Amino acid sequence: MMMNLEKKKSVPEMYGSLVFNDAVMRERLPKDIYKAVHKTIENGTHLELDVANTVATAMKEWAIEHGATHFTHWFQPMTGLTAEKHDGFLSPEPDGSVIMEFSGKELVRGEPDASSFPSGGLRATFEARGYTAWDPSSPAFIKDGSLYIPTAFCSYTGEALDKKTPLLRSMEALSREAVRLLRMLGDEDVIRVTTTIGSEQEYFLIDKDLYRRRKDLLFTGRTLIGAPASKGQEMEDHYFGVLKPKVSAYMHDLEEELWKLGVPAKTKHNEVAPSQHELAPVFETANVAVDHNQLTMEVMKKVADRHNYACLLHEKPFEGINGSGKHNNWSMMTNTGINLLDPGKHPAQNTRFLVFLIAVITAVDEYADLLRLSVATAGNDHRLGANEAPPAVISMFVGEELADVLESIEKNTSYEDHIKVKMGMGAPVLPHITKDTTDRNRTSPFAFTGNKFEFRMPGSSISVANANIVLNTAVAEAIRQISEAISDVPAGEVDRALHAKLREMLIDHKRVLFNGNGYTDEWIEEAARRGLDNLKSVPDCMPRWISDKSIDLFTRHGIFTKEEIWSRYEILLENYVKTIHIESLTMQEMVRKDFIAGLVAYMKELSSEAGEKRNILPGAKCALEQTTLGTLDEAAGEILEKLDKLEKDTAQAEASEDLLESASLYQSCVLADMEALRAVVDEAEKLIPDEFLPYPTYGKILFSLR
Repeated sequence: MMMNLEKKKSVPEMYGSLVFNDAVMRERLPKDIYKAVHKTIENGTHLELDVANTVATAMKEWAIEHGATHFTHWFQPMTGLTAEKHDGFLSPEPDGSVIMEFSGKELVRGEPDASSFPSGGLRATFEARGYTAWDPSSPAFIKDGSLYIPTAFCSYTGEALDKKTPLLRSMEALSREAVRLLRMLGDEDVIRVTTTIGSEQEYFLIDKDLYRRRKDLLFTGRTLIGAPASKGQEMEDHYFGVLKPKVSAYMHDLEEELWKLGVPAKTKHNEVAPSQHELAPVFETANVAVDHNQLTMEVMKKVADRHNYACLLHEKPFEGINGSGKHNNWSMMTNTGINLLDPGKHPAQNTRFLVFLIAVITAVDEYADLLRLSVATAGNDHRLGANEAPPAVISMFVGEELADVLESIEKNTSYEDHIKVKMGMGAPVLPHITKDTTDRNRTSPFAFTGNKFEFRMPGSSISVANANIVLNTAVAEAIRQISEAISDVPAGEVDRALHAKLREMLIDHKRVLFNGNGYTDEWIEEAARRGLDNLKSVPDCMPRWISDKSIDLFTRHGIFTKEEIWSRYEILLENYVKTIHIESLTMQEMVRKDFIAGLVAYMKELSSEAGEKRNILPGAKCALEQTTLGTLDEAAGEILEKLDKLEKDTAQAEASEDLLESASLYQSCVLADMEALRAVVDEAEKLIPDEFLPYPTYGKILFSLR
């Protein structure tokens, strides 16, 4: 009997098989149409409707061949998630049959209801009309039987209601300013500069059945109560450890799903905390990389469900062990293939590199508060500042070699290149390794790592669009300042004027450079002496977003209007307030309904055991039972007292009509109440056997994967 063995596709065959990418367009579109689309993608030019009609027909036919029956405009509203509304290709005919149709107009523009998405006051509830507009620079793809078309999202009156639109604007602003400066420096070939990013994604996997038994994880994404397990991450045995078979199977399926969608997932490994892992992709154009990261988070959860796992993307799902971040590796690339942050073999002589390096240093120092704000969420506030993530203070690591180069510029002294040495490891069989001229710094929020900067502050659950909008715009402004300084200088004086401007900027902004350990208290004290901000929470950050400096930056470069800035201010504060409000209500419910029931049941059991013992042995002291009962009874009194305070303070914070005041009350009072309540509950939990607890403990959750 012959077995039917289906040959599994190789990775090259699988990769991008569900994507309407450049190769598919080249194959299916007429040459003139393909060139028009390619020109739009490469140069940001407008796409005509007749071109869109031809693309739509080809896209529809390709999608149907791959099993698609619907299409959807896929966009990124200010919820931080993605949104989609599906329409069928089918169109009924008079004879009762149907044909499959998809027009250029349907490709280019959609019309979802804009009133139900966060708008920060830009749209009233009754003003429902909004538009989605096709983004040709991010390829369409097929998922779950639908053709997904990446789009921007705006209101009826044209305001951006999403994250993609300002990101594309910021990319255009940086390109415009970078090309202008490069032309001044004599490079006539560059017509576009693209920002590229690679977003490393950390996440937790836990047993799905255990996940379903935790209201806090279901409703908030993090555990609000729970005593630490006997073992955490102190043995340092999970980081880069051997992948467990079931976890490895999950990672394999995840990669295959992502590869089909054209997401270049490359690296996978265990992270520091138990049940924590990481996926890292290859660099892509910022816009596509942001889309792919949103898609990655969605697919992570979907594949986890198939494996009976829950994928946790919250920045701090478990107390006492590392939380999860999303490192944003950022660089600038010309259309001629030059990485503007590549120092080359002789960085001190690489004028182009030094110009853009100092522009980034200037941008990060000048707009550090906005960079911090770009990653500010209720979840990330729990993570930043612990010895698992950078502090809330923005600083930059450039390494010893570049520090010496910059010092020579500042002091107008000569510089000798650092010599790379071969490093032997003591065993003849092992090869000699070329040692880099500088180390890496994992404690720095913004670290130079060879030919890019790694912004390590973004949290694992957020879209990296915000961070890159701020970074692109701030760097564009710094580049503009350099261009303005040399724009009217005679040709023979450009080098001198450029050096003077770079030196001036370096002296003004060198305070942000720090190559030491960012985790120490000494650095926080030193940062304060340098005048660097330490914005620890969302309420601390938010006033900076609507400052004159912020409004001037974003309006100057056409990223946001003043109204769009204010709308985001309201949306971010509302999100923060609602997040902590839900956490407070969830914690109150868990403690009142679940934990106290378990506590009372165990106290009743102890009391019964003590009574039985006295019946058997009259005069027995029952010291163990009485001591435990006394401790739990005292804890019960404290719990009720702290629950009452949490309930009252939550009501007070909710009642405030001023958003910033409300957020500040939630941050300073409600979160403090929650921490105080948790401390008592967690201590009591340590005394209660697992069978009396209505939820799984940390030990069960974190070590459930086999």
